[in-house]
Amino acid sequence: MTSLLQLPADLPAPRDDGAADHLPCLHLPDLVLPASDATQVALARFTGRIVIYCYPMTGRPDVPLPEGWDMIPGARGCTPEACAFRDHYSELRAAGVHAVYGLSTQASMFQHEAAQRLHLPFLLLSDADLAVQSALRLPTFVGAGMTLLKRLTLVVDAGKITHVFYPVFPPDTHAAQVVAWLESHPLCG
Repeated sequence: MTSLLQLPADLPAPRDDGAADHLPCLHLPDLVLPASDATQVALARFTGRIVIYCYPMTGRPDVPLPEGWDMIPGARGCTPEACAFRDHYSELRAAGVHAVYGLSTQASMFQHEAAQRLHLPFLLLSDADLAVQSALRLPTFVGAGMTLLKRLTLVVDAGKITHVFYPVFPPDTHAAQVVAWLESHPLCG
């Protein structure tokens, strides 16, 4: 049985490789993504502030993590990160966030299970065909034979990326960092 909530103390920290430097000021692509509740979400059509946290993959407690997963800088921690965004959800909303989304390249069926198991008050979005990744050139790595997103968070105002958190480490305290940034950078208007 894999404990997904506990992070090992010796996880390697990801380094800033510059792979997200181009993202501020880009507009989200006008793409529709499948969500964990079986709806479709068009991210570029929001007029308010949204937060999109990108993560590699959702693990399951009954399935072992891929071989060597803990040694990939930034790979481990998707469940603690999702739970932190869940636990800080009301603070994010109070800081002016219209919606929070988790984004990965996994299929919606995996995300649906995680959203239910973790009682997430927000949707997880699937970029399984890498459309958003390709359009924005989001940083990736290959793990377990899959192309996976590196962990990063986008603050988006009216469809335009206004702030990027990258790299994200440790993932279990990242949501509080996002809340603090939002509180010090209120959306005007």
